Amino acid sequence: MNEMPMAGSPGVTTWCNFLHDFPDHYAESVITPDHFADVAGVNVLPQQPLSLMKQSNDTSRADVEIPAPVRALYATYRPTLLRRAERLEERLGTSARIFFKYEGANVSGSHKLNSAIAQAYYYKKAGVKHLITGTGAGQWGTALSYACRQLGLRCTVFMVGISYRQKPQRRTIVELFGGEIHESPSPLTKTGRDALKRDPDRIGSLAVATGEAIELARELKDSARFAVGSGETCVLLHQTVIGNEAVRQMAELDAFPDYVVACMGAGSNFGGVGMPFLRAARETGRKVELIAAEPIACPKLTRGDYLFDINDFSGTTPVTRMYTLGSRYLAPPIHAGGLRYHGTSAFLSTLYAHKGFSARAISQTDALGAGILFSDCEGIIPAPESAHAIAAAIEVAREHKTGKAPTILINISGHGLFDLAGYEEAKRGTLAGDAPDEALIAASLGAARAKNEDVAKALAADVRA
Repeated sequence: MNEMPMAGSPGVTTWCNFLHDFPDHYAESVITPDHFADVAGVNVLPQQPLSLMKQSNDTSRADVEIPAPVRALYATYRPTLLRRAERLEERLGTSARIFFKYEGANVSGSHKLNSAIAQAYYYKKAGVKHLITGTGAGQWGTALSYACRQLGLRCTVFMVGISYRQKPQRRTIVELFGGEIHESPSPLTKTGRDALKRDPDRIGSLAVATGEAIELARELKDSARFAVGSGETCVLLHQTVIGNEAVRQMAELDAFPDYVVACMGAGSNFGGVGMPFLRAARETGRKVELIAAEPIACPKLTRGDYLFDINDFSGTTPVTRMYTLGSRYLAPPIHAGGLRYHGTSAFLSTLYAHKGFSARAISQTDALGAGILFSDCEGIIPAPESAHAIAAAIEVAREHKTGKAPTILINISGHGLFDLAGYEEAKRGTLAGDAPDEALIAASLGAARAKNEDVAKALAADVRA
């Protein structure tokens, strides 16, 4: 097999600053802090240290050096495996060449550790002693708890209720690393108590968990800060270690992808693998198409609107222009909890608006079916989130029956070892329906569109002034 040895390339020393490559998209995606209080109705204090804020707004440097202490922790699990999926190709009967990058072989089980380590490092340098966060399926919460333990910080996690119950092992990992974890919505915060009134079954959403984390961080003030696992531009930057490695590894295999496929929650693993390939394609004169795979249960790209919207249920986060279903949308309780977020990264939303990549909505049945096939062929059980990317890649391979056979790269963002209950349901044919509530989409989008008009007016008035 054409397997990339684990130690094949020296460690990547820089992150790919895609803002340098797309300064116009960056400018379109940014809303100045002056509008935060006017739009959200509260005085939103910055939670990130200046170092991370600069990373989210720097268009001057093509590359950002990874600090030596961060590289040292990366070296415990990076570079990660890149391999050709020859058995999957054979099973599909396709002439396409399918490769995959696997991010699941670290202590947190996912790509989230790439940003968790970086953020814990920068927060500690800024004097912060306690990080608080919201997590969907739990990958981010476990990653941050580990990073905080390594760097001597406290960690508190609010985890979306349905995933908290589906994946109790995530709770155990957080606690093993000294973290504190709460099922969200919880009675500990006003945000949680308000959410419980409309969600007594505690299905939860990342918008609610995030709102609870921000509320607690604001109450604790200087002793604690909120840390976000996806969506923020600096988080996407940290994840480009994936793509930078993959560009090197594919070159060593004398290959370059026609398609790069990754699942889409708020966008960290998708942007992390995809943006370096867009740069590489531009530099070499090649073409590459990025494909985002989202669940039909939460189809913000394929069915949402490009709007100014809030990022969490409490309404206390800065407004972002993004593809969204509205922050009031509550997705069905699918096993891919990391893909249930109502919106998408501001930068990636702008890129999508300018047709910089395409998106496909995948059913839970098709996703987990693809995950079962992949595990049987390649010996890796993918997270349900990543299984959506596998399903989309299989669609692409099957669409190319004539002409030049494409080269496809899939980012497997994490393992599915805590998701076996979902795979068991898939094998039995008992998966719950994942069709979204059409009335809820309409109501949530309606509220977001109304709010969008207020934001647009405020911005227009500022421009006139």
